[in-house]
Amino acid sequence: GSRTQGTADVFGDRFDIARRHASYDALAGDPAVDAIYVATPHPYHMENSILCLEAGKAVLCEKPFAMNIGEAKKIVHCARERGVFLMEAMWTRFLPALVQVRQWLSDGTIGEVRMLAADFGFRANVNPDGRLFNPSLGGGGLLDVGIYPVSLASLVFAEQPSRISGLADIGDTGVDEQGAMVLGYDSGQIAVLYCAVRTDTPMEATIMGTDGSIRIESPFWKATSATLSVNGKDPVRTELRIEGNGYNYEAAEVGRCLRAGLPENDTMPLEETLGIMRTLDSIRAHWDLRYPAD
Repeated sequence: GSRTQGTADVFGDRFDIARRHASYDALAGDPAVDAIYVATPHPYHMENSILCLEAGKAVLCEKPFAMNIGEAKKIVHCARERGVFLMEAMWTRFLPALVQVRQWLSDGTIGEVRMLAADFGFRANVNPDGRLFNPSLGGGGLLDVGIYPVSLASLVFAEQPSRISGLADIGDTGVDEQGAMVLGYDSGQIAVLYCAVRTDTPMEATIMGTDGSIRIESPFWKATSATLSVNGKDPVRTELRIEGNGYNYEAAEVGRCLRAGLPENDTMPLEETLGIMRTLDSIRAHWDLRYPAD
């Protein structure tokens, strides 16, 4: 589905897709379509997702799930009211390396997790009209790439922070060009995170526990390897290759959920998606960063 037949045909020809629609309404109304991946710019996620859900189509909505918690709640309410499957497309969680990391954490391999350090930043040229630097398109580092370390913190600590601190450099176009966050949790755990669209960063993640640590190698958001270091033992590096472009793992998971008749996914549940959205809103409030959608 695209906004014009021409662009739909270009994409369809490139990927050998027979069914091409000149509007999102036509795609949502196609009786042969079971599920729709919403990958439009951030500010359109709510409108596009609700369109598809109201048509009875399962939805995999790209991160960030919405522009703010208000929009996110509306999408989730629509899905639950109609009993239609909905999931946030945080593809990193389903990669083989992250599946292994989740298993280590579940097994308590590194003891009680106490700290997380993670970052995702790259240097882009400033284009005031482009998606990354335009506030009306949800530009800036936090929603585009900062959500990866924030979502990882949610996965690692299995809760949202009770305390947030940090600062951001707001550029001339009004978006966060780089920013840092310290998230504090009720049991004393701490996550130190940062993101950027004007600065290259290592893009690594280290999870630190009472009995050892896990290092997810760069770039952690599409990891193919992780190193487990348990106190008193030699580090063990596990390499798990990605097949395809990596997005196939979350797509397969959506297929599994639909075949099982599940309304949502237990690895990326909707309540956690809402919690992450609240955390992102709180970070932006701390930075005094607002978007037109707010």
